[in-house]
Amino acid sequence: MAEDLHITASSKAEKYQQLYPQIKSLLEGETDSIANMANVCAALKFGMTFFWVGFYLIKNNELVLGPFQGPIACTRISKGKGVCGTAWKKNDVIIVDDVDQFPGHISCSSLSKSEIVLPFYNSKNEIIGVLDVDSENYKSFDETDKEWLKKILLLLN
Repeated sequence: MAEDLHITASSKAEKYQQLYPQIKSLLEGETDSIANMANVCAALKFGMTFFWVGFYLIKNNELVLGPFQGPIACTRISKGKGVCGTAWKKNDVIIVDDVDQFPGHISCSSLSKSEIVLPFYNSKNEIIGVLDVDSENYKSFDETDKEWLKKILLLLN
């Protein structure tokens, strides 16, 4: 497969509909989880034009920066701290319309204005990290993002 994305849609849902099979095809046959996470990050960043996309992996009871696309990022996050640590602690998706209004938000970049964080799991359904997606705009994320990003994360199992 050529490693080019082809997104012609204008609506968010249509972009995800076009992006999903391309990500699926990109991951097919590749068993290295780091390589797959890296490609998911790149596909989401450029296919959806997000500001920052990255994985934080649980290591020694903290989140450690994994593959990402975008500006430099925070390297370690404690459980329950910031949006990522809270999503991990609650084992739930968190959508933040304005990161400055989130109690304890960890600002890796002042340009980030809204965020969605989703836990992701191994094949035994054990949480192994979170996917963090940031936007330079307020109120960028909604149920459409939540639904499609969950579906994309399932491709990593």
